[in-house]
Amino acid sequence: MQRGQTMPTDLGERFANTVAAKDAAALKELLKPRVNFRALTPGGYWERDDADAVVDDVILGTWFSPERSITRILKVSCATVGTVDCVGYRFQAKLPDGDFIIEQQAYFEAENDKMSWLRILCSGFVHDD
Repeated sequence: MQRGQTMPTDLGERFANTVAAKDAAALKELLKPRVNFRALTPGGYWERDDADAVVDDVILGTWFSPERSITRILKVSCATVGTVDCVGYRFQAKLPDGDFIIEQQAYFEAENDKMSWLRILCSGFVHDD
């Protein structure tokens, strides 16, 4: 890693915080324009290769759409698995039908402080009783 470059775990933490903030422009800045993105959620399998589509269609367009507010970050943890970095995050969320918890685990590779390869596994929204 070159001097002055952000460590990938910092990138993971910024990604989790930016998702929680639902900041589309900042999320797109964390991804390479041609990002290799795949995800698995209880609702299906997601595959995109364009940062705008990842953010606008999937992350903020579907998973965390406007009627789903993230009310609190409960946990963010970063690690490295060999040459792959990861970030796990858990959010408290409010949906039209109540309060929920959602957790995602994201594995990524970065080039020049931007995610170039990203895999996410999601728990789905679980009722917070």
